Amino acid sequence: MTSTPDQQPDTPAPLMYAQYLQLDRVLGAQQPRSDGPEHDELLFIIIHQVYELWFKEVLHELDYLRQRLGDDDLPSAMSTLKRILTILKVLVSQIDVLETITPIDFLTFRDRLESGSGFQSLQFREFEFSLGAKRRNVVDHFPEGSPGRETLERRYREETLWDAFVHYLSRAGHAVPDALLTRDVTQPIEPSPEFQSVLIDIYHNHPTTMHLCERLVDLDEGVQEWRYRHVKMVQRTIGTKRGTGGSSGAEYLKSTLFRDAFPDLWAIRSEL
Repeated sequence: MTSTPDQQPDTPAPLMYAQYLQLDRVLGAQQPRSDGPEHDELLFIIIHQVYELWFKEVLHELDYLRQRLGDDDLPSAMSTLKRILTILKVLVSQIDVLETITPIDFLTFRDRLESGSGFQSLQFREFEFSLGAKRRNVVDHFPEGSPGRETLERRYREETLWDAFVHYLSRAGHAVPDALLTRDVTQPIEPSPEFQSVLIDIYHNHPTTMHLCERLVDLDEGVQEWRYRHVKMVQRTIGTKRGTGGSSGAEYLKSTLFRDAFPDLWAIRSEL
């Protein structure tokens, strides 16, 4: 059937910027709970929502990085690592904005957080698991059958970035110890003197692969820098008070400092 001159075919409305980004939902997601509301609560909410968006992107990139290493695609792996490292710098710099909230201003709405706490961030726990910092008790904090529990169970059982890295080196012809290739990926990453000898050889004789190792060191250092800045921000804001959600606040955060995600890459420094 053909249309008459008075009957024009339906044409879809053009996709607009706000529709593509779903700005109605995004910009409507900030719901301060304090009376008034207090001026700084909006900033507090936005900063933490932005953190969660960046965590989502970092997880997306880490999964892609493991795939690229699994496909022996070193150029793509290196460019993906560069993107992750750049995002980490943004995460650190956002703390400068958060620190513009004074302790007194934070106290005007802190009670409205009730039991809410950054310790409950599912995506940050996924991030830790992806880098190898897996703890079974973290999984158990999420209720049985909940989507968060299922997500962390999957992350708990899958290989880490470190596992993807050592398998990549093995396929490239390096003598990676069998214990690393068959290790239980739910267990912490432990130093391996035998593997450190392999890494030392890479640093002396395989410059392209050495650069991959150095970018992983950058990643490890970047995460530690974020943790340090986070601790100081919490100390600056609430001192030694307990955190929301019942955590020990800054004291707990201090205990997470200087834990190397990739200990072998740090251990070889004194041997090169």
